[in-house]
Amino acid sequence: MRVLAAMSGGVDSAVAAARAVDAGHDVVGVHLALSETPDALRSGSRGCCSKEDAGDARRAADVLGIPFYVWDFAGRFAEDVVDRFVADYAAGRTPNPCLLCNEKIKFAAVLDKALALGFDAVCTGHYARLSGDGVLRRAVDDGKDQSYVLAVLTADQLAHALFPVGDTAKPDIRAEAAERGLAVAGKPDSHDICFIPTGDTAGFLAGRLGERPGPVLDADSGEVLGEHAGVHGFTVGQRKGIGVDRPAPDGRPRYVLAIEPVSGAVTVGPAEALDVREIVGERPVWTSGRAPHGPIECVAQVRAHGGLADAVAEVEGDGGLRVMLRAPLRGVAPGQAVALYRPDAGGDVVLGSAVIRSTAG
Repeated sequence: MRVLAAMSGGVDSAVAAARAVDAGHDVVGVHLALSETPDALRSGSRGCCSKEDAGDARRAADVLGIPFYVWDFAGRFAEDVVDRFVADYAAGRTPNPCLLCNEKIKFAAVLDKALALGFDAVCTGHYARLSGDGVLRRAVDDGKDQSYVLAVLTADQLAHALFPVGDTAKPDIRAEAAERGLAVAGKPDSHDICFIPTGDTAGFLAGRLGERPGPVLDADSGEVLGEHAGVHGFTVGQRKGIGVDRPAPDGRPRYVLAIEPVSGAVTVGPAEALDVREIVGERPVWTSGRAPHGPIECVAQVRAHGGLADAVAEVEGDGGLRVMLRAPLRGVAPGQAVALYRPDAGGDVVLGSAVIRSTAG
């Protein structure tokens, strides 16, 4: 097969490309220039897509002896990921930018271009596995598993994807990179949101959205407990930095329970009020390409790591998805994704996903 290897400049994508070469594929490496400031240098282990990362990807391609190119997707990334991220926060939702990037950039824009150029598949360093029948599964390394952020992919996209490192633990990937002479073997993993290398999400959003003052309200009494500078500074389940200067009457901590973007109100209350037993999702995607008929038993996951509960899911008449949890989950917010897994065989088979529209206790 002709394979386009997306090389971020990190160890995982470098080893993925190397394994694609070992498998006998005709491999071409490509680095995606996503940053609006491509000359910026990487800072520690934060962020990615820097000038240094592009250089690291090129050197890895040289070691592997494969052609290498840089594709500029900065404009598309800004529109489909960064602007969407900002708009979601302004609307009181909590988006996952990695999920957006996989959906809109790596397996839409990049895959479309790759197929148009005659490639058969796109290879990435994601920690996930694909069975021969195109079934998406969790990675062997639970701590690095990225199947949650890949659950947005369609059956057709998965048919043109390769995830060569999903069957190996991360320490072994680093060891393999060192054995291959790849200089990125000891390179730190990137953390946080790639386009916010400082890690200051609230500051980034404030710079884009400005101040939008509103009240902080007590869920039980409706009392105004304080004022905030904008709903974009909050997520459901947040405990610190909520702008309340006095304790609750019972002395227990308060958490963000709800965000209302129109009025600007942020409602806070006790931890147990965060319990969610029902999730309504929109725009569901099924990795098999077919929506299930009737209710299905599943395991629901609402965060990249953790946040799992046994559940029953069913497609509704409007095409949405209703997920009834058998045990409550906390910190579930509109804008996040709910991914569904098969409950048998270790719960590692991805069934599909949906964007969370609303929740209920």
